[in-house]
Amino acid sequence: MTGAHSNHSGRILLYEPRIEGHHLVWLKFVTEDLLAAGRPLTLAVDMRPGSYERVQQRLGPLLQQVRVLPVYDESGQKRGGDGVLSVANCFERSEAEQVFLNTFDEIASPLLRQAAIGRMPPALLRGKMGGIYVRPRFLAHRGFSPNEWLKYSGFARLMRGGWLRHILFLDDWIYKECRARFPQTPVFALPDPCPDNFFAEAGPAREHFDIPSGRKVFLFYGGAYRRKGLHLAIEAFLRLPKDNAAFLLCAGQQAKDSEIKMGLETLVHEGRALVISRYIFEEEEKLLFAASDVVLLPYIKHFGNSAVLSRAAGAGKMVIASDEELVGRLVREFRLGLLFKSGSAAELLKAILSTTLATDDELSRWRAAAAAFAAKSSRSEFRRVLISAFKHP
Repeated sequence: MTGAHSNHSGRILLYEPRIEGHHLVWLKFVTEDLLAAGRPLTLAVDMRPGSYERVQQRLGPLLQQVRVLPVYDESGQKRGGDGVLSVANCFERSEAEQVFLNTFDEIASPLLRQAAIGRMPPALLRGKMGGIYVRPRFLAHRGFSPNEWLKYSGFARLMRGGWLRHILFLDDWIYKECRARFPQTPVFALPDPCPDNFFAEAGPAREHFDIPSGRKVFLFYGGAYRRKGLHLAIEAFLRLPKDNAAFLLCAGQQAKDSEIKMGLETLVHEGRALVISRYIFEEEEKLLFAASDVVLLPYIKHFGNSAVLSRAAGAGKMVIASDEELVGRLVREFRLGLLFKSGSAAELLKAILSTTLATDDELSRWRAAAAAFAAKSSRSEFRRVLISAFKHP
């Protein structure tokens, strides 16, 4: 255990065993906001060599203000067992009064299925658990599925049995549905926040990445998984005329996918793409969005939020997104850019061509819409909702 050691009542355990994607970003936000509210914290995180360095890089001096517990033992296994057993083990060691799961999805599926058949979590967690639930598919009512029905049954049992202290959803539609069905448990609609002061000038950012002048830059940011649709973006770019101004800026750890790798190598060789295959930290993340004209969200069967969408809005950039689920609804409702048929490289190509021909008036309207959405998804709004959740007994 490291960090601050003074004893306080009201201590909160923040449980986050993962280091990729949004996990450490949110952990930093939640830690900042709860410390600012005067709440003593213990963080249960991955302290293994190579992983804890990322935690330290992301949270920095915040770690000096909290206690820190290792989730994993020396053999690389979670202490106490997997899922909710790991949470219970960390909670018992932390001497905290409640535990907040930075991503409740980490334990949700097995927890809910077990609860559905009467196998409840360890008793010490009753009324003590809360967290951010990113992808509760069973609450979206997308047709009957035995697995989703089982998870809904378990969720209902936990909610009605007083096991959950509070739950925060990133989908306003799901929040309203859950609030109506389970009024006895506090639920909240939490925005997926953009970092403060995320706007930067395009010129210096493009110089930083050595992007050729006169290009229309399309950013694909994040892991190169097929469900994120990078292969669709590559296919669309390969179909573009080679003299088209469109330029693909691809940033994030690349997957070992031979087709994606070959496509990117072709675009790079032709001077039509730049690939940054590594973990991106905060300051460079800001520059990536500043260097871009358009942000690509070609997700396939993606359920839930997109941190990239919030960052695009914070940077004042339009998006091209798959027309499905929450991301599609947000882009349509707030007029954040163009939508295309999910999974179709041909339709994505049409959208890319449309943006290269967009007028100044169209670009101005997209920037104004992005600014309005960014205000709704601000860090201050995230902080307000988060702190209000902890004000409930």
